[in-house]
Amino acid sequence: MKLPENKKIILFDGVCNLCDSAVQFIIKHDKKDVFRFVALQSELGQEIVSYISIDTSKTDSIILYIPGKSYYYKAEAALNISKDLSGGYNLLSLLKFIPNVISNSVYDYVARNRYKWYGKKEACMIPTPELKAKFL
Repeated sequence: MKLPENKKIILFDGVCNLCDSAVQFIIKHDKKDVFRFVALQSELGQEIVSYISIDTSKTDSIILYIPGKSYYYKAEAALNISKDLSGGYNLLSLLKFIPNVISNSVYDYVARNRYKWYGKKEACMIPTPELKAKFL
């Protein structure tokens, strides 16, 4: 599996409208070009998930993978992603003091209802030519 060096990989649900909006938000605020994106449904997404041994029946919406170092999922992934965002959004990482059992409960509630509240696409989004380099 060939992944770009010095990039953090965000695995996301490629058919979820909420997840798509989150990816667009991250791209807009990723001024240091830290992240690359992979749909969980893609071949590479499945390869990464298998490699890091994550059970997607328990975590199916967002995973932050830092190749050769670590991975995070659920609320912990979102808070670690926020550390690298511009526009003051990096301050969200200060919420890490909230115990995982609480933050993941909120995260799971939103994740369980994301299709009902925000809808679902028939297929993963196709990035524009300008954004294509951000997707693996």
